[in-house]
Amino acid sequence: MAERKAMIKIKPKKYKVGDTVKVDFVVIHPMDTGMATDKETKKVIPAHYINEVTFSFDGEPFTKMTIWESVSKNPYFSVNYKVTKKGKITVDFTDNLGEKGSKSKKLKPKG
Repeated sequence: MAERKAMIKIKPKKYKVGDTVKVDFVVIHPMDTGMATDKETKKVIPAHYINEVTFSFDGEPFTKMTIWESVSKNPYFSVNYKVTKKGKITVDFTDNLGEKGSKSKKLKPKG
């Protein structure tokens, strides 16, 4: 399986300990429901969708989501996180075919 492209963005760009930041995550994934057909072959496109997303800080999960087929292609997820110290935000995801992926970004509060 090829590694999926993913991105984490922290907003605002400048923050300090005690601030709440928005953690945005997007991953390139087809999110096929298993209910569509290929226009050329007329065969059903098998279901292939992300079914679990976990946001962690320094290895400790703080948000876990269960996802269903109806989420759009290349899904975007967003959560809020209260900054307590420097560390690393990691987002792990798994799809219904067992494919796994992960993306991390360092939190660097000022002050």
